[in-house]
Amino acid sequence: MIELLLAAALTAANLTLDNDYVQVSRNAAPCASSAPECGDRVIVALGDTELASGDWRRRMTRGDIAVFAPGESYAVADGGEFFEIAIKPKHPLVQSPDEIINPDKNALRYDGERFFVFEEKLAPGDTRARHSHSQRVVIQLNQTRLQQWLDEGPPFFVDTVPDRANFSPPVIHVVKNVGDVPLRGIVIEFKPEPGTGASR
Repeated sequence: MIELLLAAALTAANLTLDNDYVQVSRNAAPCASSAPECGDRVIVALGDTELASGDWRRRMTRGDIAVFAPGESYAVADGGEFFEIAIKPKHPLVQSPDEIINPDKNALRYDGERFFVFEEKLAPGDTRARHSHSQRVVIQLNQTRLQQWLDEGPPFFVDTVPDRANFSPPVIHVVKNVGDVPLRGIVIEFKPEPGTGASR
């Protein structure tokens, strides 16, 4: 009984983001056994770690991802630095902008039925033309400075914070990397809901 209480306390301490759409834990994998409330899961490595599922093992380095469907289980080696992003199967309707414009200069890592995962990239001084996003989890891997232009409102600056999971609202914007370091992040973005008029 004491061991179960300690495990529950550890899991709660590692919970970094919890809303109606996702549960994100750092250096803990409460959804590794695929409990009914967990749904799809994404592991994002923040450092060297090892992932095991069934008969296979995989060594992961910073920025590597692995995606698991409902019903699949896995284990992450102790001591590894990672995020577990669990997508809640009964989440509300996804919020998307009215206009869907694919961003350029990124690298698609996974393309599923309900969400996709990409590596966000932008060199210092480079600009990403006007594009859109639906709701998404953003994990930055580098610290840099961005200037953004929304369709409405004045431009503003954002200083990215590495190794923190954020849940971002839908947006249409232009982004320029005004920092000295390349933008690099992993983004888990929901796809627009069928029948909403928005399509990618």
